[in-house]
Amino acid sequence: MYLTWTPFLPASQEPTLTKEQIREFLLTAKVVKSEHTKKGITDPWRLTLTDGTVTHDASFQAIDEHKATKQLATGTELGFVDSYKYNIAAYQLAELLGIDDMLPMYVERRWQGNTGSLSWWLPVKMDEVERHKQKLTAPDADAWNNQMYKVRVFNQLVGDTDINLTNVLIGEDWKIWRVDFTRAFRLHKDLKDPKDLVRCERQLFEKLKTLDGNEVAAKTKGYLAKDEAKAVMARRDKIVAHFHKLISEKGESEVLY
Repeated sequence: MYLTWTPFLPASQEPTLTKEQIREFLLTAKVVKSEHTKKGITDPWRLTLTDGTVTHDASFQAIDEHKATKQLATGTELGFVDSYKYNIAAYQLAELLGIDDMLPMYVERRWQGNTGSLSWWLPVKMDEVERHKQKLTAPDADAWNNQMYKVRVFNQLVGDTDINLTNVLIGEDWKIWRVDFTRAFRLHKDLKDPKDLVRCERQLFEKLKTLDGNEVAAKTKGYLAKDEAKAVMARRDKIVAHFHKLISEKGESEVLY
């Protein structure tokens, strides 16, 4: 689990950097402070980094657990993996689909003798658990729903077995981020919750249809095994087929937006 919400840093105070500048900062900036968050099961660290000009926080997760069997609340899982590598693979896959603005950038970095994923600390107001507790609703229901539809499509694509409300973070203007994919990319080829696939952004649907398995394998090399990348493509096929079926039943305008 990711560290969820913290005292809110207004987006206006966020440094204005390009994606490549953020990547370079995460990879090279000096760590000047660290705090063990003790949140969730992966115990992420909150690190403060500086390059001499920009100072910003980042989340570091070094979990990389592999077990033949693991007893979970939902039952026994065979071939269990809980790995920081899946955070990086999820971001790379989101880049291919043009929805990487929905995730924090994840890079691989070594810190204090451990290799893990390092992600840009987000300007978060709350997570979905807190929103439900406070019984808050987004002022623009359509904009909120359109973001959540994308989150749900991505959840099914990456085959995450640890989908929970603490992994959906909410920022200023009700911007949604999806974080923490350390238990994603299972080998199952069926969709976990196809009923969650109600609507799809038109551009995302086109990207899904043209997603190339070789490109996915190349992009995620070192973070996904070949069979994991193949499982992504198998789930992609089922997602596309699911939406084609919905379109034939309800009409395109009721499914794509």
